[in-house]
Order: sequence, then structure tokens, then C-alpha cells
Amino acid sequence: MNCDILLVGVGGQGVLTVAELIGQAAVLQDIPVSLYPYKGMAQRGGFVKAQVRLGRDGAGPNIPEQGADLVIGMEVSEALKGIRFVKPGGEFLLYGHVWPPTAVMLGKAEYPPLERVLEAAQEAGARVVYLNPADRPDYEGQPVPANVYVLGAAVGGTRLGEVLRPESVLQAIEARWPKGVERNQVAFQAGLGAVAG
Repeated sequence: MNCDILLVGVGGQGVLTVAELIGQAAVLQDIPVSLYPYKGMAQRGGFVKAQVRLGRDGAGPNIPEQGADLVIGMEVSEALKGIRFVKPGGEFLLYGHVWPPTAVMLGKAEYPPLERVLEAAQEAGARVVYLNPADRPDYEGQPVPANVYVLGAAVGGTRLGEVLRPESVLQAIEARWPKGVERNQVAFQAGLGAVAG
């Protein structure tokens, strides 16, 4: 089964780590995978995206506009950049983190309201899944890693879970963080159950 995934967010959120974990889980299941990371400004808060294509042996890395089965947005304003890539009938998973860009902080631009982003995704024909950052659980008094929590939600609440088994993703997580893996396991498991219905 093919699945094309576009991830967008800002530096420091672990967007590329999520892409790498998806890729590693695919390798564990012998699924052909193509991964193309992109970093904008190489600093915390700069635009980051990654394209992951699963099940397309020999396919190029670039997902065409209206070609993504799943768009994962890790930051509200940056998620707008991913909407044109979601295919009609695809899915748009938004983690509602807000990181105002410099222009907004200087009063030179308006930050897009959450409702506008969600409506734009619906108008593009996507099934929208929203994760409220306030619902992210804690582990030993600290919030679990948001990126791994969002990955869990993608596996548990979108068609990505029809391609990747949770066990494979957990195996990739355990290989990446052999020490202190528990907080990431908790994050992933919490994400798996975060999307209702």
C-alpha cells in the first residue's frame, strides 16, 4: 500500500526525527521508502519540512501538489504551507502549536487564526484531525515529546496506521533512544489513543 506523507513545522520541533522514524519503521517492514528532508533557516524556529513516500519503489522524493495522502502540520501557521499538497480525500493532521514568526512579533504581519487553517484544509477536501497541545500528557512531571506524541496520533488516527504497525514504530523509537526510551514510549502510546473515532 502506498502512502505519501508531507510533514511541516519549525526547527526545534523534531519534524525531521518523525520523518526518520516513519522511514525506519517502513524499513523494518520491508516497505520501500523515499525520504526527503528540507531545512529552511538553519536555526530554531525556521521552516522545516520533510516528504516521505512509502510503498513506491523507485519513486522520486517529491510529492506533487494535491498528491499527499497525509499532511502533518506541527505548527499552525506553517501548516498553511502544506494544505496545497493534501489530496482531496486525504488527511490533514494538525498539532496546534503556535510559534509566531518574527514579522508577527514585530507587528508587521498577522498570525493566522487556527479556525482559518482548519477551514482551509477542509476546503481542500481533507479529513481534518486536530491535536490540542494542552492534551499532551506528562511523564515524570514534564510534557512528553510533542513530535513522538504526534507520530502516535498519526499511526493511531490516520491511514498511516494501515501501512505501519505500531510495533514497528515502537521498535524504531527504541533503536533511536536506547537510554531513557520510556518517555518516548509513553508519548507514542498516548498519541495512539489521542484521536477519537
